[in-house]
Amino acid sequence: MAEPAAPELTIWAVSDGRVGIEAQVLGLAEAVARQRPARIVVKRIGWKWGLGRLPWRLIPHFALEADGSIGAPWPDIWIGAGRASLPLSTRVGALSGHRTFVVQTQDPGAAAPLLDLVIPPTHDELTGDNVLAIVGAPNRMNAEGFARDLARFRERIDPLPHPRVAMIVGGKSKSHDLPSDRARRMAAEVAKAVQAIGGSLLVSFTRRTPEAAQAVLTQGLAGVPGWIWDGEGDNPYFAFLAAADIILVTEDSTNLATDAATTGKPVHVLAMEGGGRKFERFHEDLARRGVTRRFAGELNHWSYPPLDETNRAAAELLARFDARKTVAQQ
Repeated sequence: MAEPAAPELTIWAVSDGRVGIEAQVLGLAEAVARQRPARIVVKRIGWKWGLGRLPWRLIPHFALEADGSIGAPWPDIWIGAGRASLPLSTRVGALSGHRTFVVQTQDPGAAAPLLDLVIPPTHDELTGDNVLAIVGAPNRMNAEGFARDLARFRERIDPLPHPRVAMIVGGKSKSHDLPSDRARRMAAEVAKAVQAIGGSLLVSFTRRTPEAAQAVLTQGLAGVPGWIWDGEGDNPYFAFLAAADIILVTEDSTNLATDAATTGKPVHVLAMEGGGRKFERFHEDLARRGVTRRFAGELNHWSYPPLDETNRAAAELLARFDARKTVAQQ
């Protein structure tokens, strides 16, 4: 007789709704759902009266703001990311009678011992029995998604000459900035390199890209064949990565570099203003793995095994979830 189908899990993907943070919880949840039947519910939360600026231990549950119910029935798996999720992530185990398996991406600091599984980037150098460090951050990249999005934009992309270069631009953060003068130099360097190989350029900006830098880059790259996405209509980000032969990413974001690394395509890292030791460790790790090289004015080809850290994290999450469930039933 065939074995009975595994029951469908309920997963809550919990964040403050910022695109990069939500992509982490959704990416990990979707990877779990590819390995086990699951229903994913997105939860976006915040805190009233500016209490979110307080340490997570001091934020009361009644100050919660959410776009949906946060309460029983609790999910089988809770995946949280970002500081805003910590006041709940640290309490949902007890609130659910320890039925919910609580997972947190990024480094939760002092909250780590209160969680079932923590999945930080390796460059945070966090260790512990409940810690699974991965390169970069969980993401939503997968072959099906790449193929689906490329098909949606094929009419616009197919006429562009090879080699196609995807250029993904971040922006201002606590550690980095992209002032207009740096954007101007970046545009000149990239335009010269793409024109030297006779290729085309696929440019996507993020919400953190300063308006002035975006305008400078758009003007400086306008003479290169390709597509500079202006933010109107559906975002072709996945399609750009799928269509590219070579990828350029700015150095300010682990998400952008990790996304690009899932393709197995050469990734050149564009310098910005600022920096920090954590980002240096992250980029040093990717370079050691043969994924990235610093952009030095030329576009080169190389290959490496595509990074598959999100699926690895999902498999470990399910193994620990199953182990705890088995112990509870004994």
